[in-house]
Amino acid sequence: MPIQPVEVVYTAVATAENGRDGRVASDDGQLDVIVNPPKQLGGSGAGTNPEQLFAAGYSACFQGALGVVARQAKADISGSTVTAEVGIGKTPDGGFGIKVALSARIPNVDEATARALVEQAHQVCPYSNATRGNIEVTLDVV
Repeated sequence: MPIQPVEVVYTAVATAENGRDGRVASDDGQLDVIVNPPKQLGGSGAGTNPEQLFAAGYSACFQGALGVVARQAKADISGSTVTAEVGIGKTPDGGFGIKVALSARIPNVDEATARALVEQAHQVCPYSNATRGNIEVTLDVV
C-alpha cells in the first residue's frame, strides 16, 4: 500500500538521552520521564519504558478514533475505555519486535455495535494506520 500524504497540523518533539536507560523529554516540557528497561529485559524497572509509553499513546489515540466513529454513528460511548497491551520479544531473525492487543470496553452499546465501532476506529486511528502490516495488532471488546 503506498504511503498516504499527510497535511501536518501538529508535530510532537521528544528527545531521548541514553536510550532505554536514561531520560525522555518533550520540547515543551509537558513530558519528562526517566526510562529504564523492565526487569524482564534485565533492567531495574525503576522508570517507565518505551513499551509503556507506546501503550499509553496507542490507547489514547484509539480512544479518540473511537469517539470520532461513534459520533458519526450517533452511538453513546460514554464511560468507555481502551486498554493497549504492548509486548516485546525476540524475533526469529534475532532482532526484537512488538505486538499489540487492544481491548475496548463500551458499556452503553450492544456487543455487535461495539465490535463494529472498534473495527471502524482501527481504520481511522493514526497509530493503527502506522502499524498496519508491520506488527501484529489484535482487537477485542470486553
